[in-house]
Amino acid sequence: MTAPFAAVAWDVDGTLVDSEPLHHRALLAASAAAGVDLSDLPDMAFRGIHVGDVWEMLAPRLSGAIGREAWFAAIRDHYVSHRRELVAVPGAVETVRRLAEAGVPQVCVSNSERAIVAANLDALGIARLIRFSVTLDDVAAGKPDPEPYARAVRRLTLPPAAVVAVEDSATGAASARAAGLHVVACGPDADAIADAHRVVADLRDLADLFVRADVVVRGPVATA
Repeated sequence: MTAPFAAVAWDVDGTLVDSEPLHHRALLAASAAAGVDLSDLPDMAFRGIHVGDVWEMLAPRLSGAIGREAWFAAIRDHYVSHRRELVAVPGAVETVRRLAEAGVPQVCVSNSERAIVAANLDALGIARLIRFSVTLDDVAAGKPDPEPYARAVRRLTLPPAAVVAVEDSATGAASARAAGLHVVACGPDADAIADAHRVVADLRDLADLFVRADVVVRGPVATA
């Protein structure tokens, strides 16, 4: 029998890698270099918020000290140069490797810039196992717009319902669902993600969708 799905489209930040702590440190370092002390901000003050929106929130404190694009570049440079501090989400690397060994195509779909995505995959040692990445640099509209996932599916040349999107946020899940993918939610907020067809407590359970033909899932199922 054929497994019910044909490929995986991974979100990256929060799904494959616990990147929020380094994002926060990069933000503080970039601001401090411009003479602005943001150390009073809680560690997870901007979890899941795009850096452009963070700038708008902090503009009253940053404007005059550094420009928007220069601030973005400083954050990116700090993040990339400190990528060895990143820690994988439990089970993520093992699952990517297991799926690769099974011949399952894997791609990444992220709301981060290409440089950040590349740094994340390099830090985890899985870059060579990912066929391609769709990043914020590649689309006119990021998640929750369906464009990022729709672009990934077109490049895979597969029906959307044959591709599993793995997401840890409602924003990403909405993007994938609108593009027609089968959405698997993971992470601490997984049960609250309304657009998910399925929730996994452990990423290693994801492999069952590809190595078992008798698995029961929610939502549309396509034959590979």
